Amino acid sequence: MITQLNINNFKFHKNTELKIGNLTIICGNNSVGKTSAIQPLLLLREAYLNKSEFSYLDLLSNPVKVGTVGDALYQYGNKDMISFELKTNYNDYQFSFGEETSDYTKTLIEKSIDSELNNFENIFNGNESLFSENFQYISSARIGSLQSYPKDDVVVEKYKQISVIEGKAEFCVHFLHRNQNQEVIAPLINKNSELTNLISQVTAWEKDISEGIIVKIEDNGKLGFELKYQYDTLIGTKKSNELSAQNVGFGITYVLPILVAILSAKPNSLIIIENPEAHLHPYGIAKITELICKAAQAGIQIIIETHSDHVINGILVQSKKFTETEGKEGINSKNVKIYQFVRNNEEFCAKVELLNIEEDGRIRYAPKGFFDQFSIDRKYLIGF
Repeated sequence: MITQLNINNFKFHKNTELKIGNLTIICGNNSVGKTSAIQPLLLLREAYLNKSEFSYLDLLSNPVKVGTVGDALYQYGNKDMISFELKTNYNDYQFSFGEETSDYTKTLIEKSIDSELNNFENIFNGNESLFSENFQYISSARIGSLQSYPKDDVVVEKYKQISVIEGKAEFCVHFLHRNQNQEVIAPLINKNSELTNLISQVTAWEKDISEGIIVKIEDNGKLGFELKYQYDTLIGTKKSNELSAQNVGFGITYVLPILVAILSAKPNSLIIIENPEAHLHPYGIAKITELICKAAQAGIQIIIETHSDHVINGILVQSKKFTETEGKEGINSKNVKIYQFVRNNEEFCAKVELLNIEEDGRIRYAPKGFFDQFSIDRKYLIGF
């Protein structure tokens, strides 16, 4: 597992240090460096997959498109070098790029002349989840309801990924179809289904979001996959007609990649998710947050960027459940890291604050701007 990420001289980050837990939450106002705190991980993974031995960063890579060297460098840095430090259970890794840069319009940045590969055996041996097949990235740009979904057997079967381009989860339906009989690990089982394979458990968790729903996939050969839904009815054992994904609520399909990624994961996997709350009703957000907490407690490392107080409150609820049930439910607050990102206007860079969750599931000393808009609005409406 990743235990710490240090980012220096990259985009909005002058010098950012993040301790990473089983579940790490990144939140804050718009344009304060949240997404760019995730991008170093994606750039490093792509550098590994390109078999470059980290000799350069591709700033127009498949998962993340930063742009040019000028876009990648922190604009007020005193040298043209980006550095990332990655600490894991195995090793501390140092990555440095730039310093001799003269062309800020280039879309790659070379390894620093002082950078050396050392202690990288665990990366090359596949022991680090970030650089292995035990990784998924789901962005806020993930695809929703389509008439058909693409297929790629190399991506799904060999690399075991649901996404290649910008975290869009474009191969999620293919991945679910291919792995539908895979057994889900015990801590993630939704007890509303007697079946424990992937497709049944995806359906069970979807039913928590939209009552009675059934997930169906049809393989149309080279035309790709068609995603359909059906509903249990109240009339005996009858079911509704099959409905195309485009004729069902958008949130049902938008949350599908998150369910597939988590329910197919094994302990020591790494999943990065942006805005898991998107297009979901608050109850649905609470349920997906419950699953996220179960997975993190089971040893699946998850990093989330969110704008939702429902996600935060859901995590606090699960933290309190852990205390009240003596660890039988929920998540240990010690396994959670919640960061509030703000803008340092003097140096025009990101500033982060780690929030402490107490045993009763509360954050007692939340900083200004930490999901306090509801309280502000309520005070105005009530009049005091």
